[in-house]
Amino acid sequence: MTNIKPYKDSVLGKKEQVKKMFDNISGDYDGLNRVISFGTDVKWRNKVVNLLKRNHPETILDIATGTGDLAINLAETGAEKIIGLDISSGMLEIGKTKIQRKHLESKIEMVLGDSENIPFENNTFDAITVAFGIRNFESLEQGLKEILRVLKPGGSFVILETSIPKKTPFKQGYFLYTKNILPLIGRIFSKDKSAYKYLSESASNFPYGEDLNNILRKIGFINVTDFPQTFGVATIYTSSKQ
Repeated sequence: MTNIKPYKDSVLGKKEQVKKMFDNISGDYDGLNRVISFGTDVKWRNKVVNLLKRNHPETILDIATGTGDLAINLAETGAEKIIGLDISSGMLEIGKTKIQRKHLESKIEMVLGDSENIPFENNTFDAITVAFGIRNFESLEQGLKEILRVLKPGGSFVILETSIPKKTPFKQGYFLYTKNILPLIGRIFSKDKSAYKYLSESASNFPYGEDLNNILRKIGFINVTDFPQTFGVATIYTSSKQ
């Protein structure tokens, strides 16, 4: 996998660049996401929630929570405690406002922290989720090892991430949209001109399907399964810990 970074001329490492990028676009992020995905990201997140509802988790960690969309949705699982973890304070502040608006402060806590050095003890959470954040890890394997560490034995790990359609004409349409239209929308509506170009490039170069399944198995996850969404433009991955 190519280690694509948001700012090609920057001397900062990927982690610092990703933090800077999300701080920069935090005010635009939610609205642009709805436009870019035509609202389908809401439907995908609801599927993640429905998958976890079956297991009745009491504690959930939402990695790379951003502005907290998935963390807020996860309240529907009936979990007693949900932690949203992110390295961007700008994104978290917007998330906190949304949580207060929905009166979920007693259930959801937003925490500033590093997904590759998770600030919790071993075997802490019944379920862990990450939506559109795993491709931003500086070290994918280190991040996955940390997730496995803090997940309880028998716990569920669910990833929602972009992927590439395999069938014609969806594959060609995907590349046209992500390489040309998505960066253009980002340039027009976001003050950070590099951000949506990076988000497009990182999506196109990230391992998906069986490639990501095999990485999860290598780290030690079991019962690894993937569910392509909307012709394959996104995929939900489920796995657990022995």
